[in-house]
Amino acid sequence: MRAVVTGGAGFIGSTLVDRLLADGHEVVVLDDLSTGSEENLADARSSADGRLRLEVVDLREDRSIELVAAAAADVVFHLAAQADVRASVDDPVNDAMVNVLGTLRVLEGARVAGTRKVVVAASGGTLYGDADPALLPLDESTAHRPESPYGASKLAAGTYLRVYESLYGIRWTELALANVYGPRQDADGEAGVVAIFAGRLLAGEACTVYGSGGQTRDFVFVDDVVEAFVAAADRGDGRLFNIGTGVETSVNGLYRSMAEVVDGPDEPLRAPARTGELERSALDPSLAAEVLGWRPGVALDDGIRRTVDWFRGTDS
Repeated sequence: MRAVVTGGAGFIGSTLVDRLLADGHEVVVLDDLSTGSEENLADARSSADGRLRLEVVDLREDRSIELVAAAAADVVFHLAAQADVRASVDDPVNDAMVNVLGTLRVLEGARVAGTRKVVVAASGGTLYGDADPALLPLDESTAHRPESPYGASKLAAGTYLRVYESLYGIRWTELALANVYGPRQDADGEAGVVAIFAGRLLAGEACTVYGSGGQTRDFVFVDDVVEAFVAAADRGDGRLFNIGTGVETSVNGLYRSMAEVVDGPDEPLRAPARTGELERSALDPSLAAEVLGWRPGVALDDGIRRTVDWFRGTDS
């Protein structure tokens, strides 16, 4: 199989690239390297035997259409995105240019190439918005009520998938991801809380918990997420699937677990709650189990240890 991975130099994307190459596929990576890095692809390049090519391109450029088309991929895995919710609030137009028009350019390239299928990364938390906690863990029938430009852009991108299927016959699957964590996640900027805590704890710096710390998230390990993308290449056409564990973990609980692993302070710093932050979140993965044959396999405690080991620079 020949695959395109947009955002393939990023945290999740590069892990997917590793898996695709290990399975014997050819991969073309499209990435602007704004948050990803060539270092994430170093191991893949050394073992790919010419089956990996990196094209540095911004999806806001029309050239991205040509590059997707020229790759003539069987499957396009679209992970590239402007993923900072707060940045989307500050600059909704740029968010839409990357996430809506960028997705449209990827789909155009796939249409020109006659690509069989496009698998797209969606965001479970922002797609469903601040849903009734009584519904947790949320299943795919939950109303889509994004409350940020980022969430709205992901909803719009999903609509374009359906249009391209209707008009041009391109098959698709959308994966609504929970809070993904693991090796290669950036500990700076708008990173996931696991990476932020790991980076600060190992540096001997204090971690900050905003609000009560009772807010919950559904943490899913990156290797499990990659398994879902691989499964979606051949299954689940025309459907959205939640990719999470269905388990709520509080930020306080996460901190305690991570502090125990690195022998860090018992208590973090406390700061006021951040405006617009979801209070609780968890995604029901039952449909993915039924249709994709996918289930999360890495328990949070094990995933934390593997992530911390990576940040320490050791093999887990």
